[in-house]
Amino acid sequence: MSSVELMAPAMFIALVIFLLLGLPVAFSLAALGLSCGLIAIQFDFFPAQFMANLPYRVFGIISNELLLSIPFFTLMGAILERSGLAEDLLEGFAQLFGGLSGGLAYAVILVGAILGAITGTVAASVIAMGVIALPVMIRYGYSPRLATGVIAASGTITQVIPPSLVLIVLADQLGKSVGDMYLGAIGPSIAQILIFITFIMLLSWFNPKLMPPQPKELRTTMGWPLVKKIMRGVLPSLGLIFIVLGTIFMGLATPTEAGAMGVAGAIGLALSQRRFSWIMLWQGMDATMRVTVMVIFILIGASVFTLVFQGVDGGVWVEHLFRVAGADDAVSFLIAVNIIIFILAFFLDFFEIAFIVIPLLAPIATTLGIDLIWFGVLICVNMQTSFMHPPFGFALFYLRGIAPKSILSSDIYLGALPWVGLQLLLVLLLIFFPEMVTGLLDKPVTSDLQGIEILLDPGLNESDASLQRPVDDPADYFKKK
Repeated sequence: MSSVELMAPAMFIALVIFLLLGLPVAFSLAALGLSCGLIAIQFDFFPAQFMANLPYRVFGIISNELLLSIPFFTLMGAILERSGLAEDLLEGFAQLFGGLSGGLAYAVILVGAILGAITGTVAASVIAMGVIALPVMIRYGYSPRLATGVIAASGTITQVIPPSLVLIVLADQLGKSVGDMYLGAIGPSIAQILIFITFIMLLSWFNPKLMPPQPKELRTTMGWPLVKKIMRGVLPSLGLIFIVLGTIFMGLATPTEAGAMGVAGAIGLALSQRRFSWIMLWQGMDATMRVTVMVIFILIGASVFTLVFQGVDGGVWVEHLFRVAGADDAVSFLIAVNIIIFILAFFLDFFEIAFIVIPLLAPIATTLGIDLIWFGVLICVNMQTSFMHPPFGFALFYLRGIAPKSILSSDIYLGALPWVGLQLLLVLLLIFFPEMVTGLLDKPVTSDLQGIEILLDPGLNESDASLQRPVDDPADYFKKK
């Protein structure tokens, strides 16, 4: 191999070492990209003028209006976390399913899905349900592993359900519409919820002692009191879902505008619950600032790294690796990619994976004829596991921070494993049944030009027949006529 051919694998190995050392990802990416860029210029791997593309890429990141939706959705989730919406929803659904074995688990799954359709952030869902539901589930005799597992898994549904931040980032990296990405994610979102519910249903049949029903004296009687409890949480939720998702799907607002309206709706909900305060707003804005700055710096660092990586033919090297591994068709490529991303998720969070890995894989997916919306949603489902599997799953960290000391860390980690398996089951289903993603997308109207045959009337003379021949310029038609 020549020196330039060794540069791309050397950059990749150096990146892995930096990440394993625990160095800050954003600054590691930028430093590695700039240093390798200087080396590449020194050895004439590409001209110095090639690095002049970097300011344009950074400016493109800063001026990208789509990324403005990230702070809006983050702030909305931070406000809703403190507004009491999750508490109202969980109480209503817990009363509805309380008489069933696993009733609280059903309630947690459904509330996690609704919060995911409103907030778009995992932290808000996991923390809210962990604080509210976990003590109740433990008090009523739920297995600690089951209780922590279902809460963590239901919180990570947020990654797949629109308006997920992950889908916004993937749409940006793949150059696709956020609206199409959201539409493509609807089918997998529903499938994920059904898989979770089915798992609880089967587990309650085979081992009901793991999840006993609520005591009768704590259940609300059927009728208007129960309906009123459920509607108290559901109606505001439906209103916020329409504000955020309905306006996007109907073409009335961009994701950024919908996120801004969602923030206004969240503040209005907090005011209606008499839980709004300036301290709460300040805390939400502080958390939003930290997330937004982290995202922007990771994106800039990844942009520096990928620019140099592509300049030394890193994309060609990555494509060669997949061909050597036998992943030269769509299905084998997708299986290989998902295995790689599953392993990377042990060490990287979803922002880092999206900004570093996706730009390298998207061109190969396009070459193989893979629909990029399908590809993006599939990767999004896989990246759910980055929140769930030990040792660095953020959902597990959130739970460890709020769980009682009586719950062991081993229970939290072991309780998450079955749910990681259920998430990987959905990945396999999406690989072999892409219609789950593409079914709701608009089908482009195509015409088979090869199948068009022009027949001439034998009664026409040569000058008349020339009028039926195709012409390069429509004006030629009138000249001939």
